[in-house]
Amino acid sequence: MIDYKELIPADFASDSRVWVYQSSRLFMMSEALHIEDLLNNFTANWNSHGSPVKGYGNLLFGQFIVLMADERATGVSGCSTDSSVRLIKQIEQLFNVNMFDRQMLTFQVKDKVQMLPLNQLQYAIDNNFITPDTLYFNNLVQTKEELVNNWLIPVKDSWLAKRVSLSL
Repeated sequence: MIDYKELIPADFASDSRVWVYQSSRLFMMSEALHIEDLLNNFTANWNSHGSPVKGYGNLLFGQFIVLMADERATGVSGCSTDSSVRLIKQIEQLFNVNMFDRQMLTFQVKDKVQMLPLNQLQYAIDNNFITPDTLYFNNLVQTKEELVNNWLIPVKDSWLAKRVSLSL
């Protein structure tokens, strides 16, 4: 697995706002290149009330779109957040994927990204497909600091630990 932390811009404040969107499937290389262009174009033109937003967008692990806004220069308002959601909806339509399914969980299993519906998590744990130490993509992170430190965490350290019975 690549170390995604090296891809996060160092010149963004640690409290920069982050949005993580998970695709319902891995993107093909040609799609990933198209998405990279869309993200670069979006962040280059991202504005809030006419002022440029210091933004970052990237496709990580071929499946997660991460958008980040450093609000030290320009705060992100409802309109500029809406424009980012429109971009994600455009990507959904272009590539026939779901980017808003919060019931689908993603884990790193044997150096691969594996998806699992929330309602099958207990079964996966009971059958040792998922262990307390399996790395979970916690897409609820909201800041750059959380993205760097708490995005990929063991199941036992995530909110999932309260939802299931873990045999430690």
